Amino acid sequence: MRIGIIGAGAVGSVVGGLLTRAGYDVTLIDQWPEHVEAMKQRGLRLSGSCGDHVIPVKALHVHEAQSIGEPFDTVFIAVKSYDTEWATSLGLAYLKQPDGIVVDFQNGINDKRVAAVAGRERCLGCVITIGCGMYEAGHAMRTDRGTVGFKIGEHDGSDSERARALARIMEHVAGATVTTNLWGERWSKLAVNCMANPLAGLSGFGSAEVRSEPVPQRIAIHLAAEVILVGRACGQEVEPIYGIAAQRFVDAAQGRGLAEVQTEMQASVKFLSGGRPSMLQDVMKGRRTEIEYLNGYVSVQGRTVGVATPMNDAVVRTVLSHGVGRLRPDPKNLEPLLALLPG
Repeated sequence: MRIGIIGAGAVGSVVGGLLTRAGYDVTLIDQWPEHVEAMKQRGLRLSGSCGDHVIPVKALHVHEAQSIGEPFDTVFIAVKSYDTEWATSLGLAYLKQPDGIVVDFQNGINDKRVAAVAGRERCLGCVITIGCGMYEAGHAMRTDRGTVGFKIGEHDGSDSERARALARIMEHVAGATVTTNLWGERWSKLAVNCMANPLAGLSGFGSAEVRSEPVPQRIAIHLAAEVILVGRACGQEVEPIYGIAAQRFVDAAQGRGLAEVQTEMQASVKFLSGGRPSMLQDVMKGRRTEIEYLNGYVSVQGRTVGVATPMNDAVVRTVLSHGVGRLRPDPKNLEPLLALLPG
């Protein structure tokens, strides 16, 4: 199988490197010149909970995609949400026809945007639950110790052979399962992203701290409750978050069972090996964030279905108020959000 990965960020690199190591024909295509050159010259270094490896990989700059001679059987779209359409178009140009597969391998809920470009019949969704980091060119790391890393599903909820085949491939990276509730899993992961990413980007807290420190933890519970209520109003049954039933976040935001949810969030950090949520990584690199496609998506959908999302709205305003490249992480940035909480 020939696999093309459009977007060799932290997750794309960990997946591409380990699949290459497992014997698959993988090509990593990315727009960060220094990263691509490092992989070309020295190989891709992986570390963390996936083990320490230096793997010779095929790496291309975006402008070098024209050198691809043989089409891919599968293309993973692993770019930031705001790059979805052009990256899908690029992957589609080098995808085997008519039965090549495009896999949405992103944060946020972008499957329909990918399908609008590639055609729904070609698309699979993959919800990613591993944690990864990339703090220097040519070096990616896995930052979690979870047993299930990928949940793969068809848009229509069917249990297909192609979804099972992709799950078998992804087992070379981390545990993988086929889900018949892709959208419920997407909303669960969206809740995680809406909780961890902006709070880390604003404060500088790592993946463990945003779950366990009292201030971000309290804010995160209210963010999650809004995501769950909007997801349900959109017709989706949101899957558990951090292993905690979705309804319990809604109850906790209203003061019922709050301490128990906080304790279980704290306990969930045992599956982490440090690491920084992707938005904090973006902020530290001075890059644009995905805030409009995470909390902003919840706000837009909330207005559509008539569910108020004051905490997600405030998070979006706060992140955007700093502008691109000017946000300086500081726990004090969370104080205005904390002031919005009841009690």
